[in-house]
Amino acid sequence: MRVLYLLNISNPDRLAADSGWIFADLLAPALADAGAEVTVAAPAPAGDARCGFLRTRVPGTKYRARFSTDVGELVSMIRTERPDVVVANQIEEAPAARAALLEAGSSAVLAGYCHYLPFSFADDGRLLLDPSLDDAGLGRSVLLAFAAGLSACDRVMVHSATAASWVSAAATLVGVDLTGRMRVVPPPRDGRLVRNPATTTVADRSGQEAVGVYNHRLYAHYGTARFVDLARELTASGVVRVRVMDLFGTRRAERTGLDDSPERMRDKLAALPHVQVVSDRGDRIRYRQLLAGARFGIAPFRTGCPWSMSVIDCQGMGLPVIAPRMGWLAEHIDAALCFTTPAEAVALAERLATDDAFHAEHAQRAYDSTTGLTAAAVAARYLEAIA
Repeated sequence: MRVLYLLNISNPDRLAADSGWIFADLLAPALADAGAEVTVAAPAPAGDARCGFLRTRVPGTKYRARFSTDVGELVSMIRTERPDVVVANQIEEAPAARAALLEAGSSAVLAGYCHYLPFSFADDGRLLLDPSLDDAGLGRSVLLAFAAGLSACDRVMVHSATAASWVSAAATLVGVDLTGRMRVVPPPRDGRLVRNPATTTVADRSGQEAVGVYNHRLYAHYGTARFVDLARELTASGVVRVRVMDLFGTRRAERTGLDDSPERMRDKLAALPHVQVVSDRGDRIRYRQLLAGARFGIAPFRTGCPWSMSVIDCQGMGLPVIAPRMGWLAEHIDAALCFTTPAEAVALAERLATDDAFHAEHAQRAYDSTTGLTAAAVAARYLEAIA
């Protein structure tokens, strides 16, 4: 099977902070191991030496990624690669990919991966537009572009049962029938970020402190303002300290011009006592060390959260993760670690910090929840979905 993987990269200056690139970099070699011939079309290569690479332009902004696909470029790639399957990792790119397949005379299967959902659903069933894609009222247009992408695909892949439910409901609202076309295919865990608590020695835990690590992007739409307030409460008693990952570093002006909330939130967090803001400098070894030195993870307050690779990073390292009771977090994270109020979050954090038996139980559960997410297992599901 020849696969042409169309990958949008939103963070070319810090690839380690781009979940789409990480997904492709882990998945492409596993697809090759399974016998697929993979070519990645992206602004930066992903995978290993067996994977082909076609360089594409950086879209510049999140809106260009959704509204400025070059059909002529796609036609050229399809004619050169002659794929059996084209994967649009930016689902809004799928209509252009379908038009390119038509123009190129290709009968390839078109699969879309809903890597990012521009909406979520409230508890009462109301559709909520993602505020990060609603500048100048563009949210409705992005939603319609997303729906057009669903309509154009032969296969639609989503991260989780929560994502499947939301995408199905949104498709129904705009009259798109997904019957028989949707598959749940989660992203793989990173094999470099795996540590089984059952085999962790005392020496391995020697640097571990009563630290809760927050390893998520600091965008406002991740609910970071709520996390700032929670970090203040978590550290008030002195039992727990908080380590915040600055995943972006210095971003390009095109990105900060649209949304400077990561920089503002980083400064607010850095000003809090007992809160440490650190950078992995894009180095996965350093990132692993920073996770390994923590006691537990903290999930984001992101309403539209169909998946979180950062949560999986923590869990694969045997870190229990406390989470607000919402979306995929409530689906995936042990119910005993989900909270509704800040007081509940503080109680959970302090118990994980001081109760070794409670921590050990949930560390193992966290690790076990990722064992089905090896790159090989996910690649098998991926190939089954696009066959």
